Amino acid sequence: MKQEPPRDGEPINLKQLAAILQLSQTTVSLVLNNSPSAKSIPARTRERVLQAARKYHYRPNYFARSLRKNRSMSIGVMAPDLSEGYFTMVMNGVEEYLMRAQYFYFTASHYWNQDLMVEYPRMLAERAVDGFLLLNTPSEIRSPLPTVAVSAHNNSPGVTNIVLDHLKGAELALRHLYDLGHRKIAFVKGPNIIPDTEYRWRSILEVARQLNIKVQADHCIQLDADSWSPGVGYEPMRDLLARARDFTAIFCFNDISAIGVIRAIYDAGLKVPEDISVIGFDDIMSAAYHKPSLTTVRQPLRDMGREGVQILLDMIANPDKQFPEEIMMQPELIIRESTGIAAALRSKRRA
Repeated sequence: MKQEPPRDGEPINLKQLAAILQLSQTTVSLVLNNSPSAKSIPARTRERVLQAARKYHYRPNYFARSLRKNRSMSIGVMAPDLSEGYFTMVMNGVEEYLMRAQYFYFTASHYWNQDLMVEYPRMLAERAVDGFLLLNTPSEIRSPLPTVAVSAHNNSPGVTNIVLDHLKGAELALRHLYDLGHRKIAFVKGPNIIPDTEYRWRSILEVARQLNIKVQADHCIQLDADSWSPGVGYEPMRDLLARARDFTAIFCFNDISAIGVIRAIYDAGLKVPEDISVIGFDDIMSAAYHKPSLTTVRQPLRDMGREGVQILLDMIANPDKQFPEEIMMQPELIIRESTGIAAALRSKRRA
């Protein structure tokens, strides 16, 4: 007996759609899931299935599919927040890969709240996610679920870490300033709560030692908080300029703080790069459009997001496969308008 079409707007399931088309459920399923086996089905039949699915608002049975595959086809993504800058660009890479893989994701922003870092993994696991992707989140998650950490330096067993080569990043930035004649350099150190902070700072100290650049404590700014606002760099730089101006360049923890630093320099009656060169870190989307455009150490943020989620889905699909504890990504120096030849060197060249 032929199945009657549903009422207008009412969704339809696989069994009903197959009955309307008078085809087997297997045939319809192969076409709708774009299975390789669907190539053996006549093109006219495939098109008829797809047209009927659109016409009758076919809705796949998510729970039945999950039971068949023993997966929810979703992952949990944890991050401090999803503000403009670092996280936006990492998530671009994550989302791009997940869409191609037809995976869904839940995002949970913990805002550095330790209780949420413990609670959210449990809540996400209760929602049957297949694995965790931790972005800049130091939480030591001990879960049987596959886990990949991006810029989190997570030491939990079985976790694969996607990290940046911070020593290379420090070398690119400081060598650039050194070659421009800068010897007295100020520094903006990241907040202690961010996992990358100590790794990058140790790298800076190592490269500075190699170049014989003295890192003076009174020329260093410690950011107190992670923030999406350039104000995170503006106020500390304003205070630094109020007590010292005998430096010709400043290396900032990230681009967001560098933009605030530049504004503080101009508000103090100085110019960038004529008086003080400024170099950032990350290469966020707005860095190239700031005035002056920002010289920065580019983290391959989209690639880090894509790499992280690609490995995570591989872990989910191949639970017996061995994965590396760490994958190191390489930075790149992007030279723009905010760095220039040190004033002392300019004077020598004019002479």
